[in-house]
This record gives sequence, C-alpha cells and structure tokens, in this order.
Amino acid sequence: MIPQGFIQDLLARVDIVDVVGRYVRLRKGGANYLGLCPFHAEKSPSFTVSPTKQFYHCFGCGAHGSAIGFLMEHAGLGYVDAITELARSLGLEVPREAGRGGPSADPRTPGLLDQLARADLHYRRRLRDSARAIDYLKGRGLTGQTAARFAIGYAPDQWRGLEAAVPDYGDAGLVEAGLVVENDGDDGRKRRYDRFRDRIMFPIRNPRGQVIGFGGRVLDRGEPKYLNSPETPVFSKGRELYGLYEGRDAIRRENCVVVVEGYMDVVVLAQHGVGNVVATLGTATTPEHVRKLLRLVDRVVFAFDGDAAGRKAGWRALEASLPQAADAKRIDFLFLPAEHDPDSFVREHGEAGFRETLADAMPLSELLVRELSARTGLDSPEARARFLAEARPLLQALAAPALRLQLVHRTAELTRLSAAEVDAYLGSFDERREAGGRGGSGRGGEGAPGDRQWGHGHEGGWHQEGGRHQEGGWRQEGGGWRRDDGWRPGGRPGGHRTWLSRDQPVPRAPVESPDLESRVRLLLALHPGLSAEVERGEWLSAELLDWTAALARLPAGSTVGNVLAMLREQSPQAERRLERELASDAAALADLSAAEAANELVAATEQLRDRHLRRQIDALVRAGIQSDEDRVRYQNLMAMRRRA
Repeated sequence: MIPQGFIQDLLARVDIVDVVGRYVRLRKGGANYLGLCPFHAEKSPSFTVSPTKQFYHCFGCGAHGSAIGFLMEHAGLGYVDAITELARSLGLEVPREAGRGGPSADPRTPGLLDQLARADLHYRRRLRDSARAIDYLKGRGLTGQTAARFAIGYAPDQWRGLEAAVPDYGDAGLVEAGLVVENDGDDGRKRRYDRFRDRIMFPIRNPRGQVIGFGGRVLDRGEPKYLNSPETPVFSKGRELYGLYEGRDAIRRENCVVVVEGYMDVVVLAQHGVGNVVATLGTATTPEHVRKLLRLVDRVVFAFDGDAAGRKAGWRALEASLPQAADAKRIDFLFLPAEHDPDSFVREHGEAGFRETLADAMPLSELLVRELSARTGLDSPEARARFLAEARPLLQALAAPALRLQLVHRTAELTRLSAAEVDAYLGSFDERREAGGRGGSGRGGEGAPGDRQWGHGHEGGWHQEGGRHQEGGWRQEGGGWRRDDGWRPGGRPGGHRTWLSRDQPVPRAPVESPDLESRVRLLLALHPGLSAEVERGEWLSAELLDWTAALARLPAGSTVGNVLAMLREQSPQAERRLERELASDAAALADLSAAEAANELVAATEQLRDRHLRRQIDALVRAGIQSDEDRVRYQNLMAMRRRA
C-alpha cells in the first residue's frame, strides 16, 4: 500500500498543467488553461485545467479529476502505475507499506524488469550480427526504421546465449522473468538454458515503456511458431497487449484501436500507416483486454482472418466483450477474405484499402445475430427455440442496456414473438445466471434484465431469399458474413466511399456524461462507514439519499458483504445489480483505501453539487434576469459555485 501522505505530497509537488500538457495542447485563458477535451469529440474547447486547484474539468462531458486521475483515464494506467509515473517524473521512489488497502508491491519487480531490459538490449544487438535474421525481416517487407521503432531483436541459436548479457547466469531472477528454463538433469543437478533460441524477438512493454515479456517467432519451420514469455510477477498474457505502448499516439489520435492476432500484423500495419493496432499474446481475447481498451478509446475493432479459425476467434472476442460493452462505445468485427491476414492484406491493398474495410466492419450486434441464425436456423419452431436458448446467456451478459433493448426487439422479430415475451423469457432465468454472466461496465451496466418493461415494435428488414438470410446489405458467404457492397477478395472496392486518411478521426459514438451518482453509490457500498460523512442536499437524488441513509443504519465496521446481505433481504434484483457493478468496477474503486475512497467521494459529491448549481444558473439565464430578486439569486448562485 502507498502511504496516503506520500500521495498528497506528490500531488502538491507535481504541476497538473505539465502533466496534461504532455497529451493536450493547452493555451492560457484567464487564470486557467483551455484545450480540446481528450475524452470526447468537440470543436470548441470546454476542457479546463486549473493550476491553482490542480484539477482538470470538462464542461462538455463532465470529466474531472487530479493528475493521478488524468493518467488513469487518458493514458490507461492503473492507480498505482499512475502514482509511480508521476513520482518517476519528479525523480522520486514510491514508498510501500503493508495495510488494509491491499498487498504491498512485489519486491522482485525491479530486479525482474532490470533482467528483462538487459535481455532486450542483448537481442537487439544480436539482430545486427545476424544476416539471416535481417534477411528474414526484409523478406517480410520490414524496414530498419520499423524494426528499430518496435525494438525487434534476435535470440541466437545458442543454449546459453544470455550468459554473455547478464552478470550472473545462475541468478534466480532469470527463471522468474521467464528468460531461462531450469530442469533437473539425469545426474540430479540443475541445468539451465535460454528459453528463446533462434527466434525473432518482439519485446512486450507496459504503459510506461518497460519491457515485461517477449514474443519469439521462428525464422523457418518449427514449433511452436510463436513462443511467449510465461506468466511472471510482471507479465500476464490475459492482461497485456502487444503494441499498446508503441501505438499510443495513433490510438489516442484516432480514438479507435484495431485488435489483431499476430505481432507481425501489428508491425506491418504500422509500417503502412495504420498505427492504432495491438495484438493479443497468443491467447484468446479476455474481458480484461476489452476493459483496458474501452477505457482508452470509443471504438474497438477486432480484425481476424476470414477462415474458420478467424471466425472462431471473433466469436470468443464477442463473448469477452459483452460484459464490458457500453452504449457510448462501439465494438466492431472485421473478417478479411479467407486468403488474407492483416499483414498480407495491407501489403496488397495498402493503407487506404485496409482503412476502407475497417470503416465497413460489422457491429457486435450484427455478428451476434448472424452467427446465431446461421448456427440454429430460423425455419421451424424448434430452430427458433434453439436460437432463443443460445441467445439468452449472451443477452443476459450484455452490459449495455440500450443495445440490449435493440437486440431484444431484433430477437423478437426473428423468433416471431413480441419483445415483452422475449424479455420475460430472459428475465425468467435471471436466478440461474452464473457469476460469469453477470455483465457490467460501470456506466453502461445498470439494471438487471428483469428491471425494465421493454417497448414493442421492431427494427430492420430481416427477410429470407433462397434460404439465405439478408439484412442491411450483409450477405452470408462461406460460413461467414460479408457486406454486399461490391467488395470481393483480391479485388478493389466496387462502390463509391470516402476513404479514411490517417488524419481523419474514426466516427465516434456519443459520449455519456460520467455517472457520478453511480460512482458515489459504489464508493459507499465499498466503504459503508463513509455514508455518515456525505453532505446531504438538494443536489443528491432521492434514490441516492435513501441509499446513503440505509447504509448509515448499518452497524459500525460494516463491509460490502454486509451491504449485499442487506440487499439480499430487501431486493434480490438490487443485490444482483450491485454485484454486477462490483464485478465490472471500471474505475477500479475497489483498489482504493478508505482514505482514498473518502477523497473520491468528496470530489464526486462536489461535482454533483456544481452540476446542480449550474442547472439552476442556466435556467435562470434562459428565463431572463429581469428583477432585483433574480439578480440577487443569480449572484448568490455564482457565489456558491465559487466557494465550491
């Protein structure tokens, strides 16, 4: 646990203008600095940074916070990593202490990172010495500049090649870092050898640019084709993504990230001008991958090969995405022609061709409906019943309520039922849902499936022609789905479209204002004792006031377990809703100590009060300030805002 005193001292010493200025172009405007908000699309600056309060705030989307919060939300760092990054910029070491806030940092981490950095330098130097490895990279179309940008290296075909790169080849840290394998020999003695031999080496970096692992690719034939670092104290395949550090600027600029399967796909796409690309690390997409990316951008596109394996990987990515989805975010899927992967496609069709197919990527909802309908059919009551049965856990896991409503109507149309009947069918199984199906994504995950009454009506024009399902220009082909607009494998686009240049932003979904009341609700659930410190006022909704009062009645020392037990007796649906919010916890509130949570609570309630005052001021201005009484009220409201 990081001492709270150190955090406060750090925030007092750092200048938030410098921190934000690394990512946002700011200009002086009175006492504050102004710029275009990095959290939503806008043409006129509504994003302000206060050097006196050391606080940022956007009047357009409501985003606000300290320097730590900015790094968490904009750079995608965790709470501890954001503090560490700020401390590093000041040349400070972050102290650690054991405490209730969680376990202290692994003391092995600095040593492991040092060993990995030494190995990274060794592999890069060995690449310059290997004509065979250089010829391989040239054969894949890579330039020396691209290889240097991604710090690509080469592990020589030697059993103990790293011995020349480290002070002590017998150091246990080499095994813990995943660089060396240790086995028992026939004579009972320990034998060591390099994990990576005769492979092109791709370093995997954390958000601060530190090497935490490697991916190694064989030059010729051999198995496995890709070999990744094992799970270590600093590296987990289920959480990390290759290329996220190298592509951070392009990802931020385009507000979109493309997820592919191979390291070489990332590198080749970047060389051709598509820099906002990352790759999973030899494993299926996980909910943690999706959650991390949706914190950074408004649009995520999964790009897979068009063969059966690619469609299977796409479906796994869809399942991982459902609990993390939000109505203000887009999750799309791009399936390339069967003979192509992203590497070969961009080399044949160029940046413009790839971006054009990217613009036509299939939305998550379309993939879900089409894959299910292709799998079950819809031509008989039994087929439609199977469609419902397979759709049920997927729709229950979907955390975006508005998108779920759309899919309920679509499912009703396809299965020849009413939306109310489909919703009743989904809700009747809520009690049987497993924890893995309890979706939630912070802003988008409110409400259990049975909490709402769905409206009637239908969307889209689903129909059948010759046994082939069609809708909205999509067609089924070879077990997959293509947009029926003239694109053919190996050909050029057949219609007239606007090509997306590198500088054109990807169309963004509308940005939701931060749900501060949900944040307050979750903070109080995690720390019920803070309910007595909440300042009551008309800026809090009746629901939030009732919630605060209920928690204040719990015995002293209560925890979130007591809160869930209270809800279980009162409303099982409310208990499930809170469990979903705790499971998603997109803001990582559960990682905060009581003192840190108290600071977050104060900031959120102050923001709620400010919004309330701003609404009153806006209403008064719209009605017109005509009387002395109106002017006095306006002055009082402005004074209250200044004091806040």
